[in-house]
Amino acid sequence: MSILKTDASLKDRILTGVALIAGVAGVGYVDNFYLTWLVLGVVYLFAFYEANALFGLEKNSLFFYAALLWVAALFYPYGDDLLVISGVIFFGAVAYTQNIPWKNFLPFLYPTAGMLYIWTLYQEYAMISLLWLVVAVAATDIGAFAVGKTIGRTPFSPTSPKKTIEGVVGGVLIGTGASFYFGVAIVGTPLAVIISFLVAFSSIFGDLFESYLKRRAGVKDSGHILPGHGGILDRIDGYLFASVVMIVMLRGLV
Repeated sequence: MSILKTDASLKDRILTGVALIAGVAGVGYVDNFYLTWLVLGVVYLFAFYEANALFGLEKNSLFFYAALLWVAALFYPYGDDLLVISGVIFFGAVAYTQNIPWKNFLPFLYPTAGMLYIWTLYQEYAMISLLWLVVAVAATDIGAFAVGKTIGRTPFSPTSPKKTIEGVVGGVLIGTGASFYFGVAIVGTPLAVIISFLVAFSSIFGDLFESYLKRRAGVKDSGHILPGHGGILDRIDGYLFASVVMIVMLRGLV
């Protein structure tokens, strides 16, 4: 029975993975401003919903404000500015009402910050930058898993006991090697290698941070919307850290 269950779970994981890859490839191929905004917005709102649960908040209490923020991102070109503005509004409301819990702002940091940076990355550096990001993070994730399973021996962090230092090193090197070519379309080769490395490395900690949140919440997955994969946050955790690093490096070094 357990073998059948494992086979079914693997089948679900593969089918869902193929569907996700096809969806991402389709959006990238069409490369339409409004479609990209819409798809990222749907991903963001699902991730926001899951983050509320991980932070111990009412799942629907802040959903309207998240949706409003994403609508604003359609018309205002600087996502990081919107993040700061949302902070100013929140802290002003805290001071005015004196009864808003501070933790209510947490989902406006995670996953909101990362998603706004992904959207800003697309606006400022076009679809090729998102392709660069996707390849860097995905290759790092796959590489870390493969190397960790093969030669991993040394634990990386108590937050995620299955991760090993060997796997992390292998994943970062594979992610860097697989993705820097896409960065050459935006920057020169030396900078493409440097940024790819930093993006791959930061994605490890994006994954680790979500593991930390799940441990604190006492759950295995952030959700159940993706058969065989868990929740949306389980799939985009690395991107939420990596997108911030990528756009900061591009702005600062280019």
